[in-house]
Amino acid sequence: MGALDDGQFGLQLVDGVSVEVGFEPETLPIEEAVKVLLQGLGEDINREGLRKTPARVAKALSEGTRGYRQKAKDIVQGALFPEVGLDDGVGHAGGVGGLVIVRDLDLFSYCESCLLPFQVKCHVGYVPSGQRVVGLSKLSRVADVFAKRLQDPQRLADEVCSALNHGIKPAGVAVVLQCLHIHFPNLELGYLDSNHQEWVKASVCSGEGLFESTKAAIWSDFLSLLKFGGINVEKTCTRDSTMPCWCPSQSSSASTPCNIEPVRQMVAAVKSILKSLGEDPLRKELLGSPDRYVRWLKNFEKAELELMLNVFVCGTMDPLQPNCSKEEMQSELNLAFWSLCEHHLLPFHGVVHIGYFCSKGTNPIARSILESIVHFYGFKLQVQERLTRQVSETVSSLLGGDVIVVVEASHSCMVSRGIEKLGSNTATMALLGRFSFDAAAKNMFLQSIQNTSTS
Repeated sequence: MGALDDGQFGLQLVDGVSVEVGFEPETLPIEEAVKVLLQGLGEDINREGLRKTPARVAKALSEGTRGYRQKAKDIVQGALFPEVGLDDGVGHAGGVGGLVIVRDLDLFSYCESCLLPFQVKCHVGYVPSGQRVVGLSKLSRVADVFAKRLQDPQRLADEVCSALNHGIKPAGVAVVLQCLHIHFPNLELGYLDSNHQEWVKASVCSGEGLFESTKAAIWSDFLSLLKFGGINVEKTCTRDSTMPCWCPSQSSSASTPCNIEPVRQMVAAVKSILKSLGEDPLRKELLGSPDRYVRWLKNFEKAELELMLNVFVCGTMDPLQPNCSKEEMQSELNLAFWSLCEHHLLPFHGVVHIGYFCSKGTNPIARSILESIVHFYGFKLQVQERLTRQVSETVSSLLGGDVIVVVEASHSCMVSRGIEKLGSNTATMALLGRFSFDAAAKNMFLQSIQNTSTS
């Protein structure tokens, strides 16, 4: 992996893959670097919500790259078991050539191009040989060793495949990965494109031994067993194919001036973090990563946000909507938002639902205005609870009080650290004015959200 050898650890060839062993990342330099990043965004590192952020980020990065400090060989060698299989007859079973697969291993890794986490669904299969099998849970653990590093999908698949081939010495081993990378919208537009795709997807495969050729018949068996589990992998690429970089940051045309001193300091801070984790910022795949990460981080710069709410000087009601003939509840659902968790500097995103009462003879508020409010409060260092409150209070100040806001979000920090639970999401709610005591009105709005999600 091209890690630095500064005397704190050694680079060894383990299971056919270079790994760094015998070191622990120094968290203090990482914490100091995170402070530089926060100050570069115009934040006060001593404010209540950010005081512990440098330590939290350092811990999360250490956990998320622990694969640099683990050896797949140790995992496999302690879990090899004899399995005799067939004594006579024709066929393959047990330890004599029978295909074994483990499906749906949920992993996460850090993208080496932009340094943001991405999600992985991993499927591993091997054909035992020498009447020897490995404990099935070890397949997941070996995959996790290489996922907990800065990666790209194809190299991750190749490294898992190579490590298992060296450790188990099977007749063949195959790895298929289905990866999801968060795709931030173009923030320079000042609004969120309703057709924006939230995720970039990539499917890759790697094989050795019997699986070395993608045309081998045993691949059909492997993919058939995946389909039995409801997994349909149609397009994959092998290590020999030229896969374009899947990271959205590579295709972005936006640029961050590098001659500004705060930006240079932020880029230097990211390089310092990479060194502290045991990586080499001069590794070819990482050369542009600090600049790309800083460019992404600058989207949340506090100093520029005050300019984004000027939309309110232009009227707030929608002239194209007919006046309400009577007091009635209005709702705007599924307003997209993107934000950055101030506790871990990891992205979270989702949708905001807003309900309010429109008085007789007045026009409903324009959806674009509500989108601007959500956009304004989203692109900051945030926590979901505060975001919910700020949106509800701002809408209430425009409309006079009766407002309900529900925020649904997926948090990268719940995937890449802590519980590491893929697919988890959170919901928060704010009730102001009538909605805080009128159960019928509240339930009517919540039912409208449910009807939209099930339609």
